[in-house]
Amino acid sequence: MRRLGRRVRAAAPALPVSALLAGLLLVGPLRLTEAIAQVRQLQDQRFAGLQWTFVRIRYSAFTVDNRYRLDYWGEPWAIDAPAAEQNLSRRLRTATAIEVNDPIVLTLEDPKLWDYAWIYLVEPGNLRLKEEEVPILREFLLRGGTATFDDFHGPYEWDNFAKEMRRVFPDREIVDLEPPHPVFSSFYTIAAYPQVAGLGSFFAGRTWEKGGFVARLRSILDDRGRPMVLANWNTDMGDGVEWSNAEEYPGYIKHTGEAYRMFINEIIYSLTH
Repeated sequence: MRRLGRRVRAAAPALPVSALLAGLLLVGPLRLTEAIAQVRQLQDQRFAGLQWTFVRIRYSAFTVDNRYRLDYWGEPWAIDAPAAEQNLSRRLRTATAIEVNDPIVLTLEDPKLWDYAWIYLVEPGNLRLKEEEVPILREFLLRGGTATFDDFHGPYEWDNFAKEMRRVFPDREIVDLEPPHPVFSSFYTIAAYPQVAGLGSFFAGRTWEKGGFVARLRSILDDRGRPMVLANWNTDMGDGVEWSNAEEYPGYIKHTGEAYRMFINEIIYSLTH
């Protein structure tokens, strides 16, 4: 792996506080909150110099048939796109000093994969890795990359995910990550792993779906104990960030907050370990 996305650059010098406040006074009151959120001087500077890109992986799915629209955004790998990556990228950019690039979509066979440190696969209950993708994913992870799997629920979808991971790592077990593991304190302090309700579950008055009653963060570790795989099981963090701008669902803000905090912790942990 050539760079894995961690290109270090010097942080930009901060403006004097007086100049910052003077500039904000020129902003109309309706845009003041948005303007403050965009000012780098108010960001957490601990991770200045790191770089991150939301890399969504386009994969083959065994459930693609007449039930799915086969346009670009209609298959399982594209669920929640493009709003989820746009919103998460914007929030990471405004909350931290990490240099955040525009989101992209790649396949595992794309040569550009090796330029990035973090990849995202949604709804892996549908995942079917091609034979030629299996060694690529294994090498990507062993070289220091992180794969985040999100939005899959219940025993049936878990079994499919676990089966695919056994193809990648036949001799490595899948383990639970729980507090006080440092992924829960890499940026925000999170006391317990959240179960973020998908929007459909939220409308139904519950947080779970498909029999996935208890949310778990699960992982496959490398030889040094680094989590190479972060599996968000029985939780829908993609929906949490996708619908964060939907003012018509004010009660959903709790799930949005939980999704952003856990997502950002996972990203920062992956970039710093």
